[in-house]
Parts: sequence; structure tokens; C-alpha cells
Amino acid sequence: MEIDLTPRLAKQVYGGDGGSYSAWSPSELPMLREGDIGAAKLSLEKDGFALPNYSDSARVAYVLQGNGVVGIVLPEKEEKVLPVKKGDALALPFGVITWWHNREDTEFVVLFLGDTKTGHKRGEFTDMYLNGSNGIFTGFSTEFVSRAWDLEESVVKTLVGNQTVKGIVKLGGANLPEPNKEHRDGMTLNCEEAPLDVEIEGGGRVVVLNTKNLPLVGEVGLGADLVRLDGSAMCSPGFSCDSALQVTYIVRGSGRVQVVGLDGKRVLETTVTAGNLFIVPRFFVVSKIADPEGLEWFSIITTPNPIFTHLAGSIGAWKALSPQVLEASFNVDSDTEKLFRSKRTADAIFFPPPK
Repeated sequence: MEIDLTPRLAKQVYGGDGGSYSAWSPSELPMLREGDIGAAKLSLEKDGFALPNYSDSARVAYVLQGNGVVGIVLPEKEEKVLPVKKGDALALPFGVITWWHNREDTEFVVLFLGDTKTGHKRGEFTDMYLNGSNGIFTGFSTEFVSRAWDLEESVVKTLVGNQTVKGIVKLGGANLPEPNKEHRDGMTLNCEEAPLDVEIEGGGRVVVLNTKNLPLVGEVGLGADLVRLDGSAMCSPGFSCDSALQVTYIVRGSGRVQVVGLDGKRVLETTVTAGNLFIVPRFFVVSKIADPEGLEWFSIITTPNPIFTHLAGSIGAWKALSPQVLEASFNVDSDTEKLFRSKRTADAIFFPPPK
């Protein structure tokens, strides 16, 4: 499989005083198109407001920075207005209407990763805005909108024409709905505060987002996890054994990554830093080693309840094989097999740095 897996940074698509919208392009990151994956970031300055829109793709949203407010309208449901903060993950089925607002001085940044198989363009999200210069109703004739809304055409011209900005605006004293903490229930999970699924002292920690802790991911068809690898620690070589893609965004820190694919060929060896996005193809094996300051990443997996096979550590697949099979496979004697089996008996998934 000859395809460029090099990690990439997002590039701005549009923006202004209120903030910006950036995305990763399939032309620069071919695995987006190959895997039908979309990736984008929304950054809002103080008083920045992302106008109501819906996407042609199911997505997982993850708050990278700051605090904000999101309004969500599920089909045939009332609007929910949620306060969200750094570490929050939300599952957004395709067709859901959302708006986003930053009321604070700190920049508010949200990452979107999702499945574009239902989308207009493979590997890209297409967002449909309800208003603004590129809003849906700018395309209808005044007569049609007047009939649809039961309003005089003069009023329709005001409603459709007054908002001349595309996508993101900066509000001046607008009175938006107050967020309701109760609306968070069933809609979001904070990955930085949730119970840990794995914790290895000196190695790392992981929180997995699945149908158990956020049922909406079942509708989205995606799982996700937040992994925090301690300084100089290693994440075991492993692969998704249910034919899922791994889409990884580096949240913080830096480290080295190697990916091995068909015929034992190393297809990626690179250093990743905050802001990088890369995708591991189905059944390819990936491993990471953090730099001294540590490495943190947020990933989606293209199945709501992902299953991984690890090839090292106490739960590694090698440990499950019989000694005779290992000896024959490696073409070694029993003493070498026993030495191999005696290592990594306590560490699972994450390995602290050598002492």
C-alpha cells in the first residue's frame, strides 16, 4: 500500500475577527480520502460565534482549549445548550444542527474528526449554514422564503440579507441562551475527568469513549480515546483487530512514531508535535515513544467499540501463544523463548522508560 502517511497541520479555510475554521485536505493527507475521514478545527476568539449549521458527516467533537457554549438540535428535538470545557468530547450524528460561542477571553478551540462516507466529498466535511453570506436561504427566491416562513417579503429580505458574514461572526452584546449543565447528561464526556480505562505508573493513561459512557457514539459509528503518555514512555506496538482506521491528533508534547505495514515494511518513521494529524491504515501496526515532556493524543477509531491487539507487554498476543509455537516461529531454542516470555510480565500497553 503506497500512500503518504506523513503527519500534517490544518490550514485555515476561512475566518475573521470572531475566529477561524481550519481543515486538513485530502490532497495533502491522502489517507483522509482513502479512509473516508474528515478532520477540522474551529477556533473562536472572545465573543466569537459560529453560526448555526449542520454537516453531511457524523463527527466526534473534542474541546482542545478553553471554555465555551454549544447549542445542539437533534432531529425533531428541542435545542440543548451545553457549557463545554477543555477535555469534553461530544458525538454529533450527521444532520444535527449546532452553533458554538466563546464568552471568555481565552481562545476556544474544538477539534472535529468524523466519517465522510455519507458526505458530498470523500475526506472532507461539507457544512451547510442556515444563514450568513453562504446560508441556505440566500439560494431560495424571496417568494419561496416568504411562503415558507409566512412573512412579508420585505421582512424576509432583512432576515436573509442582514448577516453578510460567512460562518463565524464577532458578537457585540448579543443575549444568547444561558448554558444548562443538566443538558450535558448523555451529550458529552470529559476525557480528562472520566474514570481511567488503563493506568500504568510511569507509563501512561487512557480513557476510551464508547457506547457505554456516551451512547450517542453508537449513532455516530465512531469510538475515541484520549491517551496521555508520560515522558520517555512507550506505547506498545499494536493494531486495530476489527478492521478500523486510527485517526490521531497530537494534543500536547512530542514524540517519535513508527508504523509498519504490508510485508513488514516500515511505512512511517517521524517525530510528531502538537497540532499534527496522521492516520494509521487498517491492520497496520503503530508504536509511539514520548519525548521527555510527554505526549498526549486524541484519536477516533472507525467503529463505536474498538478492539486492539497489542504485540508486547503482559497482555500482548505473544504471551497467549504456546512456547512451542514461539520457538518454531522465531527459530530459537527454549532458553531464548523463556527469556522472551519472562519480560514485560507486569506492564500492559504502556512501558515506563528504562531505568
